Amino acid sequence: MPVYTLPELPYDYDALEPYYNAKQVELHHDKHHAAYVKGANDTLTKLDAIRAQDEPDPLMLRALQKALAFNVSGHYLHSSFWPEMTRGGGGEPDGELAAAIKESFGNAPAMRRLMNEAVKGLQGSGWGALTWEPLAGRLVVEQIYDHQSNMTPANMPLLVIDGWEHAYYLQYLNEKAHWLDAFWCLVDWDYIGRRFREASAVRTPALH
Repeated sequence: MPVYTLPELPYDYDALEPYYNAKQVELHHDKHHAAYVKGANDTLTKLDAIRAQDEPDPLMLRALQKALAFNVSGHYLHSSFWPEMTRGGGGEPDGELAAAIKESFGNAPAMRRLMNEAVKGLQGSGWGALTWEPLAGRLVVEQIYDHQSNMTPANMPLLVIDGWEHAYYLQYLNEKAHWLDAFWCLVDWDYIGRRFREASAVRTPALH
């Protein structure tokens, strides 16, 4: 049966220094991201076992389904997070992505401010995300609490910022704003542009 696997980093641990140091990257990827992969696989095993019962416990079933959503979403978001950063990143988006950002937010600095506020305004743990919303056919900025989106289920994250303390605390302590400043120096806009082109071609099939 297929299982979830931890993707390899697309670079060495120290490739993002000084903005994201090697120990922080190693801990974040090898421990935290790995824990979500393990949690997803363990939960699948438990779900398979409980579903095989003649009368599965509904409370246990709901708890396991919630755990699966948490861990798989965490795995997905982290898998999106690693390749969007690169040494020598930063700067400004261009092409079709830049035009879409201008249409949705006015300009790229306005989008970055919204993303920063989404992360800084989290009540607890979560993410900020620039997503493609296929029903309206536009970009939106959203907060993702823990790992689960609080917007439409069809949203496709293009650019995500991890706002959990494990993402930055080893290097930036409680200075989340410093982590955000560093993150924007790493964004690979060419990669995000490719994500945008693929996502923006999608429409929700059942609704048109």
